[in-house]
Amino acid sequence: MTDTAKDKKDGGGEWSRLNVAPSPHIAAPVSTRRMMVDVLLALLPVLGVSFYVFGWFSVFQALLATATCVVVEAVSMLILRRPVRITDGSAVVTGLILAMSLPGTAPWYVTVIGASAGIFLGKVVFGGLGQNIFNPAMVGRAFVMIAFPAAMGAAGYVDAHSPVQAVTQATPLTALKQMGQGTPLTALLLGNTNGSLGETSALACLLGGMYLVIRRTASWEIPAGILAAAGLISAAVNHFGPGTPWDVWHHLAGGALLFGAFYIATDPVTSPLTSRGKWIFGVGIGVLVMILRYLSGYPEGVMFSILLMNAAVPLINRLTVPEPVGGHVRKAR
Repeated sequence: MTDTAKDKKDGGGEWSRLNVAPSPHIAAPVSTRRMMVDVLLALLPVLGVSFYVFGWFSVFQALLATATCVVVEAVSMLILRRPVRITDGSAVVTGLILAMSLPGTAPWYVTVIGASAGIFLGKVVFGGLGQNIFNPAMVGRAFVMIAFPAAMGAAGYVDAHSPVQAVTQATPLTALKQMGQGTPLTALLLGNTNGSLGETSALACLLGGMYLVIRRTASWEIPAGILAAAGLISAAVNHFGPGTPWDVWHHLAGGALLFGAFYIATDPVTSPLTSRGKWIFGVGIGVLVMILRYLSGYPEGVMFSILLMNAAVPLINRLTVPEPVGGHVRKAR
């Protein structure tokens, strides 16, 4: 028996490294590590504004959440006797996104518990990277939102060295929901407002989001669908019910809409595979966000909207399977 035949029979050699899949094939495969590096680079503008607004507290939160995610994932894989692949960067990205989605008032234990829940409940229990249904960072945030509602409030924090004194005030969406107060659009764009660490500056989110889209790490259809749906609904509400201090641009720039649209909803594991499915996914998130903003008692609805649409992804994938070239082949009787 020749060496080649022996390798083929035993499943070793080059034969074991061949992955056969139906077309279309990607000429230059995109590794998980490269995608995670792109996300980390795209987060730099958000991290910079967060440091400017909240000072060293934002750095502490980012490091704490990242370290917790890495440690929990490594320990979980060791306990389950699975390969430890923390070098792919997915745990680091989960930690940073979770940290940037937490308010400035979040105590250290909220960050640790949220990161642990996000990795274990949102990722490990489903089988690890690529198997999870829900975005791990949003699972962690939802867990601490339910467990520590008082600690998750975003009002009243200010760093002693922060040049932005507006962080002592209520968040823009809270001020709009509870007091009917507006916020200048320039403050929403530049980040001179209170809120979660990564959501204050719309320009920073747009800058990083455009990088992800240009690099094709994020599918443009998803944020386009989210922003289109949110913009149309807010325009219709303003047209038929004038008098609100927020217009379309305020709703698009305010809260975590842009951060969620570019950094969270575009997660390739928890979003649809087809182009049509991505549009449905994005529009669904945008519609749910505006419904929660207008009709619920909760001022922000990005997290819940993304988690709800994550649950619908398997159904969306099934309903948007593209028709093969030549049409479906009928089985002969």
